Amino acid sequence: MKICKGFESVMDTIMSVLTPIHREGHKYLVLFALVTLLLFLVWTPLGWIGVIFTAWCAYFFRDPDRVTPTRAGLIIAPADGLVQSVTEAIPPAELGMGEHLRPRISIFMNVFDVHVNRVPADGEITQVAYTPGKFLNADLEKASEDNERNSIRMTTLAGKDIAFVQIAGLVARRIVSEIEPGQKVLAGERFGIIRFGSRVDVYLDEGLKPLVSVGQRTIGGETVIADGQSEEPQRHGAVR
Repeated sequence: MKICKGFESVMDTIMSVLTPIHREGHKYLVLFALVTLLLFLVWTPLGWIGVIFTAWCAYFFRDPDRVTPTRAGLIIAPADGLVQSVTEAIPPAELGMGEHLRPRISIFMNVFDVHVNRVPADGEITQVAYTPGKFLNADLEKASEDNERNSIRMTTLAGKDIAFVQIAGLVARRIVSEIEPGQKVLAGERFGIIRFGSRVDVYLDEGLKPLVSVGQRTIGGETVIADGQSEEPQRHGAVR
């Protein structure tokens, strides 16, 4: 009984600190909790190891609110993570956006980042295309072409044609997307999640300059990565 009460106390503390939890994580959290309870019954030290993994599960699926800048023309980061590359690349062929190069911002999410993905701008979704593929390390350049991905094209309220792509990583085995063609969306709205460790690429339209630098960390739904009303040239950063 003492073990059960101690376990319940720990779980209450975890939930009070880490809520809200994305609904994709509920089943995993229940599974981890049940396994942890069984481990306590087998051997108490194993149970505490289970508590650590249960806490990590809750931490991974955390879904915090964000304050999204709402001025017209802004493009907002769709994910928490590290800006892995700022380059020019051809958008995924399945979106039919042509073969000319566009500015591309790649944001890599490790297993400790928030993995809930958010819409980068106000506008309308024009196309969604899921492509099966490999599960290479998401920080590799060829992951954009070879890995399993979910590609989304949209027209912003400012008339810009942009795309954002959820890319599965080495550990990730499921991309969840709740967005459909014809859907009206707002910047910062949640639209999906990727499990566990992954990447999101954003392809900008002509005239949009990246306002983030390689090595910078972004906050999904908050960090401005481009601005259609700005004449500022592409930013470059330095580690200091």
